[in-house]
Amino acid sequence: MKWSYIKPTYGDMIRVSIYGFYHFGIYVSDDEVIQFGLPTSRRANSNDFTTEVLATSIDDFLSGGLLEVCEFDKKEKKRNRSPKEIVEYARLKIGTRKYNTLYNNCEHFANEC
Repeated sequence: MKWSYIKPTYGDMIRVSIYGFYHFGIYVSDDEVIQFGLPTSRRANSNDFTTEVLATSIDDFLSGGLLEVCEFDKKEKKRNRSPKEIVEYARLKIGTRKYNTLYNNCEHFANEC
Protein backbone atom coordinates (compact mmCIF):
# COMPACT_ATOMS: atom_id res chain seq x y z
CA MET A 1 0.00 0.00 0.00
CA LYS A 2 1.04 3.58 -0.52
CA TRP A 3 -0.42 6.92 0.50
CA SER A 4 -1.15 9.65 -2.06
CA TYR A 5 -2.53 13.17 -2.10
CA ILE A 6 -5.41 12.37 -4.47
CA LYS A 7 -9.16 12.83 -4.41
CA PRO A 8 -10.80 10.04 -2.40
CA THR A 9 -13.62 7.88 -3.70
CA TYR A 10 -16.42 5.99 -1.94
CA GLY A 11 -15.02 3.40 0.48
CA ASP A 12 -11.41 4.62 0.47
CA MET A 13 -9.26 4.42 3.59
CA ILE A 14 -7.98 7.92 4.30
CA ARG A 15 -5.69 9.57 6.81
CA VAL A 16 -4.56 12.98 7.98
CA SER A 17 -1.41 13.95 9.87
CA ILE A 18 -2.02 16.23 12.85
CA TYR A 19 0.79 17.14 15.23
CA GLY A 20 2.89 14.24 13.94
CA PHE A 21 0.17 11.61 14.49
CA TYR A 22 -1.97 10.02 11.80
CA HIS A 23 -5.74 9.83 12.13
CA PHE A 24 -7.55 7.31 9.90
CA GLY A 25 -11.08 6.97 8.57
CA ILE A 26 -13.30 5.63 5.80
CA TYR A 27 -14.38 8.09 3.12
CA VAL A 28 -18.05 8.00 2.09
CA SER A 29 -18.44 11.54 0.74
CA ASP A 30 -17.37 15.08 1.63
CA ASP A 31 -20.36 15.06 3.98
CA GLU A 32 -19.52 11.72 5.62
CA VAL A 33 -16.29 10.24 6.90
CA ILE A 34 -16.59 7.37 9.37
CA GLN A 35 -13.83 7.37 11.98
CA PHE A 36 -13.02 6.08 15.44
CA GLY A 37 -13.06 9.27 17.47
CA LEU A 38 -12.01 12.70 16.35
CA PRO A 39 -8.44 13.62 15.36
CA THR A 40 -6.04 13.95 18.30
CA SER A 41 -6.19 17.73 18.12
CA ARG A 42 -9.92 17.67 18.85
CA ARG A 43 -10.04 14.86 21.42
CA ALA A 44 -9.55 15.55 25.12
CA ASN A 45 -8.23 12.08 26.01
CA SER A 46 -6.98 9.64 23.37
CA ASN A 47 -7.41 6.66 25.71
CA ASP A 48 -10.98 7.53 26.62
CA PHE A 49 -13.30 4.52 26.73
CA THR A 50 -16.22 6.78 25.78
CA THR A 51 -14.62 7.66 22.41
CA GLU A 52 -16.73 6.06 19.71
CA VAL A 53 -16.96 5.39 16.00
CA LEU A 54 -18.81 8.31 14.44
CA ALA A 55 -19.59 9.97 11.12
CA THR A 56 -18.50 13.55 10.48
CA SER A 57 -17.81 15.78 7.50
CA ILE A 58 -14.49 15.71 5.70
CA ASP A 59 -13.68 19.14 7.18
CA ASP A 60 -14.14 17.82 10.73
CA PHE A 61 -11.99 14.81 9.87
CA LEU A 62 -9.18 16.89 8.40
CA SER A 63 -9.08 19.55 11.15
CA GLY A 64 -7.01 21.71 8.81
CA GLY A 65 -4.62 18.92 7.78
CA LEU A 66 -3.92 17.44 4.35
CA LEU A 67 -5.87 14.41 3.15
CA GLU A 68 -4.02 11.26 2.07
CA VAL A 69 -5.69 8.32 0.34
CA CYS A 70 -4.52 4.72 0.65
CA GLU A 71 -3.76 3.07 -2.67
CA PHE A 72 -3.64 -0.71 -2.38
CA ASP A 73 -1.65 -2.92 -4.73
CA LYS A 74 -3.39 -5.61 -6.83
CA LYS A 75 -2.88 -8.36 -4.25
CA GLU A 76 -4.29 -6.21 -1.44
CA LYS A 77 -7.27 -5.10 -3.56
CA LYS A 78 -8.11 -8.74 -4.28
CA ARG A 79 -8.45 -9.61 -0.59
CA ASN A 80 -10.19 -6.38 0.48
CA ARG A 81 -13.94 -5.89 0.71
CA SER A 82 -15.71 -4.01 -2.05
CA PRO A 83 -16.21 -0.26 -1.46
CA LYS A 84 -19.90 -0.90 -0.74
CA GLU A 85 -19.06 -3.60 1.82
CA ILE A 86 -16.42 -1.35 3.43
CA VAL A 87 -18.91 1.47 3.95
CA GLU A 88 -21.66 -0.88 5.16
CA TYR A 89 -19.26 -2.44 7.68
CA ALA A 90 -18.04 0.97 8.87
CA ARG A 91 -21.62 2.17 9.34
CA LEU A 92 -22.43 -0.92 11.40
CA LYS A 93 -19.61 0.06 13.76
CA ILE A 94 -20.98 3.57 14.46
CA GLY A 95 -21.43 3.91 18.22
CA THR A 96 -18.79 1.26 19.03
CA ARG A 97 -16.56 2.33 21.94
CA LYS A 98 -13.56 1.15 23.99
CA TYR A 99 -10.92 3.17 22.15
CA ASN A 100 -7.37 2.33 23.16
CA THR A 101 -4.30 4.07 21.75
CA LEU A 102 -2.34 0.81 21.40
CA TYR A 103 -4.93 -1.91 20.84
CA ASN A 104 -8.15 -0.45 19.44
CA ASN A 105 -7.60 2.84 17.63
CA CYS A 106 -8.62 4.65 14.44
CA GLU A 107 -6.00 2.85 12.34
CA HIS A 108 -7.18 -0.55 13.57
CA PHE A 109 -10.76 0.46 12.74
CA ALA A 110 -9.91 1.62 9.20
CA ASN A 111 -7.89 -1.52 8.47
CA GLU A 112 -10.65 -3.73 9.87
CA CYS A 113 -13.12 -2.13 7.48
